[in-house]
Amino acid sequence: MDKKMHDKGLEVRKAVLGEAYVNNALKNVDDFNRPFQEMLNEYCWGTVWGREELPRKTRSMLNIAMIAILNRQHEFRAHLKGALTNGVTREEIREILMQVAIYGGMPAAVDSFRIAREVFSEIDGKA
Repeated sequence: MDKKMHDKGLEVRKAVLGEAYVNNALKNVDDFNRPFQEMLNEYCWGTVWGREELPRKTRSMLNIAMIAILNRQHEFRAHLKGALTNGVTREEIREILMQVAIYGGMPAAVDSFRIAREVFSEIDGKA
């Protein structure tokens, strides 16, 4: 493991998803999933998210679309909050999900719009 890249990734991961979310994920680390968490921090968050060629906002927009199409609702919820942290507006999220509907299918968009509304309600204190 590249410790420097791992630490950079952990920093980026916390900045995007929030320290509480990441700490919660890390408190469940054990001998079985530790190598996966290390890989996640080093490669996903350090090697890729840590690159300068795309701004975090753009990476978040891409993630929203891809995760919505993959129908990974838990990850979608987390990355939706991260996207808002990275400056993606609700209007931009709506447009991304409209694109998802056309290229990824209506069922993926229906679920994603529902989750987005739930997240917005939570953030607005209406949940």
